[in-house]
Amino acid sequence: MAHQTDFANGKVWRSIVDVSLPITAAQLLNLLYNIVDRIYIGHIPKVGDIALTGVGLSFPIITLIMAFSMLFGSNGGAPLCSMERGKGNDEEAEKIMGTSFFMLVCSGAVITVLGLIFAKPILYLFGASDASFPYAYSYLTIYLLGSVFVMVTLGMNSFINSQGFGRTGMMTVVIGAVLNIVLDPLFIFVFDLGVQGAAIATVLSQLVSGIWVIRFLTGPQAVLKLKFKSMRLQAKRLKDITVLGFSGFIMGLTSSLVQIVCNKMAFLYGGDLYVTVMTVLNSVRELFSTPLSGFSGGAVPVISYNYGAKQFGRVKQAIRFMVIFGLVSSSLVWLLVVCFPAAFIHLFNSEPALIEAGVPAIRTYFFGFVLMSLHMNGQNTFVALGKAKQAITFSLLRKVIIVVPLTLLLPGLGFGVEGVLLAEPISNIVSGIACFTTMYFVVFGELNGKRTPKVKHPAP
Repeated sequence: MAHQTDFANGKVWRSIVDVSLPITAAQLLNLLYNIVDRIYIGHIPKVGDIALTGVGLSFPIITLIMAFSMLFGSNGGAPLCSMERGKGNDEEAEKIMGTSFFMLVCSGAVITVLGLIFAKPILYLFGASDASFPYAYSYLTIYLLGSVFVMVTLGMNSFINSQGFGRTGMMTVVIGAVLNIVLDPLFIFVFDLGVQGAAIATVLSQLVSGIWVIRFLTGPQAVLKLKFKSMRLQAKRLKDITVLGFSGFIMGLTSSLVQIVCNKMAFLYGGDLYVTVMTVLNSVRELFSTPLSGFSGGAVPVISYNYGAKQFGRVKQAIRFMVIFGLVSSSLVWLLVVCFPAAFIHLFNSEPALIEAGVPAIRTYFFGFVLMSLHMNGQNTFVALGKAKQAITFSLLRKVIIVVPLTLLLPGLGFGVEGVLLAEPISNIVSGIACFTTMYFVVFGELNGKRTPKVKHPAP
């Protein structure tokens, strides 16, 4: 039997940890799909640095694919599924899951077709040079062929976690990550396929992970099962999923936009070298923000379930624990990066010019990282409680209203490429304080006005 966490009873922090640890491990392993690719690619003899630059130009498209998985999966359908399960309405929860699956497959297919048609002009628009384009195009076109597998794996794995099967959800990513680590050197170096080999390894790994997810959700151990009859679209249900998931989609979409703008401005003010620097900085940030995001995301099904069950005291406990853990963890990460910046750059490439430019850049870029956890926790709280308006507002604030304008303006105001780097910490400070403060007064004001029923809520 697969291990299932009881969201309704016991200590709240234990429920969060029980779900968060496997989710965090899974997200870290999922990050390996891309990080391992970058590490291997960055060490390809003679062309590693320019190949890494090319792959970095593909990030906005990859981020967009992940944004659609959040729209219909982790930020849209999965929290709603947890709420309905908390209310004891398993039939509606299954229909939400079926709708999410249908939309993930359809949107993945559309992205594949459009991406393959417009890949060349898009990459040049994103800042590709004639030297970096062949590597970017080779990687991206193959990755796009696996878009449906990526979206099913990322989007539907959230429904395994939302049922309390965190360890099973972790196995989804363990299987794919281990396979990717094994296949990467085989395709890149043994078969001498370079960046194409890295993309092939990733697609095959995601395919296997997607099969694992579907097999579990259609198997006997799942509480909520994926069924064809539940995939019938209903306008209100699709609207509810899309509205709630739109905040996650905006986060992904704006992350893609920021990557495009940063790469373009870095190329204009620093050339291919600083596009490579931005690729490394984004990779290091992902390496550390992913476990924070995994823990914060692991609290979402616990919060959603207890909110649906009207256990408001447990909801407040979950939020407090999530926030404290995030602040402590992000502080430790910031100290680590500030004290040992060169070590993290060496992971991807050891060219002296890259190290010289990257060390001061990483210290600037990570300033304000601690307050990013406040934005993350506030955002996930809004998502968990179904507060789409606030979730969307703060998704737009951090990237669209702060980062993009500053990235475009600061370099021209005399900061040069340093201006591209400064936009990130400024956004972390401003949006972190604004999002957390709003969450505290809105959410706790509401919860303090509600009374938790005296009757103990049984686990479904």
